[in-house]
Amino acid sequence: MSDSVEYKRLVDLPGLVLGTGRFKAFNFNRHYHLDYHVGLVTEGIQRQCVNGEAVLLGPGRISLMPPGEMHDGAAESGHAYTLKTFRLSQDLLQDAMTEVTDPDREPELKAMMIEDPTLAARLLQIHDAMRSSPDASSLSVQSEWLSLLYVLFKRSGAIKPVAVKGTLSPMHWQRLKDYCLFHLAEKITLDELATLCGLGRFHFSRRFKQTVGMTPHAWLLRLRLEHACALLGRGKPTIAEVAQGVGFHDQSHFNRAFRHAFGVAPSAY
Repeated sequence: MSDSVEYKRLVDLPGLVLGTGRFKAFNFNRHYHLDYHVGLVTEGIQRQCVNGEAVLLGPGRISLMPPGEMHDGAAESGHAYTLKTFRLSQDLLQDAMTEVTDPDREPELKAMMIEDPTLAARLLQIHDAMRSSPDASSLSVQSEWLSLLYVLFKRSGAIKPVAVKGTLSPMHWQRLKDYCLFHLAEKITLDELATLCGLGRFHFSRRFKQTVGMTPHAWLLRLRLEHACALLGRGKPTIAEVAQGVGFHDQSHFNRAFRHAFGVAPSAY
């Protein structure tokens, strides 16, 4: 199998580039980047030289490479490996840091290798979701992306964790419910919900979960499915019409979500 690599830019997340490559003969000679790199190997092993030290990037490990850091990369012992990367522009990185870090402390971005199979698996899942989904601004992707950046930066010691205390006010909670019900058939984003409460996305997500006990995405998904049950009980609209009416624009996604929630297909409800 010959070496190959592809990159994908996301319209809804400007400044983020996803990379997926399979390498054996190709070597990354000594170089640096102007953006921030998060790298994961899913198969095989990549050998890197960073700060004069050789390190191995394999499954379950995460490579963090800040702008300007000199490094290289090659297949270990000549065996092929699969590499997946997130490239965050300076602007995107700054926006994320502003949301998830203590404003009184400058982030400390360093080159490092983190061994954390659980976090690596979550990063690979969001990488695959972003590559396969045409909508990177969906509530589920937005929420998971921001949460993962927070966990990653916290795990690396780059930021001082933000303490988010308190819950949403009754007024904000009612405003959110009314908004979601009114726009149930439409796409609802994390930005929209956070703006309704006058909060940043990260602080909103934390306060929402402390208020409701569920993430915004999980709560909204259940709201859509509960209303789908009510529509199905009327017996008139088709399953496709029900799916559209509660905000599922992919009927197969609706069928999977419904079966996962209620144990049966919509047609059997």
